[in-house]
Amino acid sequence: VQLQASGGGLVQAGGSLRLSCAASGRTFSGYVMGWFRQAPGKEREFVAAISRGGGSSNYADSVKGRFTISRDNAKNTLYLQMNSLKPDDTAVYYCAATYGGTYYIKGSQYDYWGQGTQVTVSS
Repeated sequence: VQLQASGGGLVQAGGSLRLSCAASGRTFSGYVMGWFRQAPGKEREFVAAISRGGGSSNYADSVKGRFTISRDNAKNTLYLQMNSLKPDDTAVYYCAATYGGTYYIKGSQYDYWGQGTQVTVSS
């Protein structure tokens, strides 16, 4: 599967952004999907993950209650709605996919990655 992330940009603290990840290739609904992020000088970290049907999801504590992961299997697209953004959310955000399973929170469990989209939150 090929992944293309988009929707990043510059936003003030407290603002919102919606990231999208368009998938092509094998049946999208067969893939567990996740979002990860990497800030300058820091390791990549888990943000959120969603099951194949969208009924189960998991979030990092740092984004819980502010971010919402969702998917539209008919449109082969993954989303990340980010509200109440903070400067600490500044990072390159990556979508990731792996076939089968429920959801995963470790980057090593994903086989396919998008190119990343930059999110910058100003204070």
